[in-house]
Amino acid sequence: MRPLPARWPARIAVVLLAAGAVGRPASAPTQMPDTSITHGRALPAPERPTGTVTVRVVRESIGNDAPGETVRITVGGKVSAATTDAMGRAEFKDLSPGAPGQAAATVDGEAMESQPFTVPSSGGLRVILVAGIAKAAERRAQQAAQEAAAPPVKGTVVFGGNSRVLMQFTDDTLQVYYVLDVVNNARARVDVGGPLIIDLPPGSGGATALEGSSKSATVTGNRITITGPFAAGTTSVQVAYRLLHSSDRVEFAQKWPAAFQQVTVGVQKVGALTMSSPQLPTTTDVTTDNGTVFVLGRGATLAANEPLTVSLANVPHHSRTPRYVALGLAGAMLLFGGWLAWSGPARDTSKRALTNRREALLQELEQLETRRRNGSVGPDRYATRRQQILSDLEYVYGELDQPADGPRGGGEGVAA
Repeated sequence: MRPLPARWPARIAVVLLAAGAVGRPASAPTQMPDTSITHGRALPAPERPTGTVTVRVVRESIGNDAPGETVRITVGGKVSAATTDAMGRAEFKDLSPGAPGQAAATVDGEAMESQPFTVPSSGGLRVILVAGIAKAAERRAQQAAQEAAAPPVKGTVVFGGNSRVLMQFTDDTLQVYYVLDVVNNARARVDVGGPLIIDLPPGSGGATALEGSSKSATVTGNRITITGPFAAGTTSVQVAYRLLHSSDRVEFAQKWPAAFQQVTVGVQKVGALTMSSPQLPTTTDVTTDNGTVFVLGRGATLAANEPLTVSLANVPHHSRTPRYVALGLAGAMLLFGGWLAWSGPARDTSKRALTNRREALLQELEQLETRRRNGSVGPDRYATRRQQILSDLEYVYGELDQPADGPRGGGEGVAA
């Protein structure tokens, strides 16, 4: 019987990191999405006329537009200039398709350049230039240091919308993974009156904290203890354990010491397996990019100490002694965990999850373009996936301007 290792397999950790599931640093809830991710990038804009490039200039964050600034664009050796409008946008038309280009601007004495791009043969491009990124990062670091030094305040925390429970079967053993974001929406550290304690369901064994989990989270036997006070932003907790079963049905029940903003459960579908839960009103079968099928359930908010109950039917089980395998054999499940954070059928509306999803989409877009150039992806698959990524990016940028739903952790007087 092999114990569960204490770290994600290296080839899987990259996928989870891109999706924001492992080792993401905590950020203050008032912080805008990290504009350094999109600064200088050229994003396809198929809705634009061919040969059109729009350049948007902002100060520190999207929405803080910089009108009246001069933008220069060099395409095929020819330099053109335009002034940003009230929305901080400068538009350049009738550029030569296939020509190399680059955009530049100077704001408040800071010179900025985009990454080199190629004018597409169909549609246009959108470029964003962000001034003051370094100063904003320095200011946030100083603010975080001040907040960390301040005494904690009484308040509450919640499990954020990117938290989820994932399951996979290995022989007659159910491998369970908790990927939890403990969110404090106050600006100061929060004292919730003691540690958050999660007692795992009966029949659990081999529980271990995974690499990337906060050091404030410890696992002793079948108990997870998350010690406060909780810093502003997110405390990441990632735990794996085994849950034995001896029939074709599994009843899972877990109480949580804080409210869930959104409940998400994914179970690898083997054979005719089905999942039902009063907290998950709808379930659907979804297929990851590698062809693995999962039963996915999502629900609304879940109050603190209200149990999450899940019933699994037609569960695979065998009479021989179960063999426990390393987390490396759970690759499909972990890939699903990363994929779920940015391409599931129901989008997470939290700012942090949207930012994580945006980064993953941008990275995938770059990889897709590389595969097209080296011929490793066919034209039909390329066109279909590219359109899907662009649609998802448009959705993400639209949702970033929307207020987050669900319960919010924070200072005293904020309901969990």
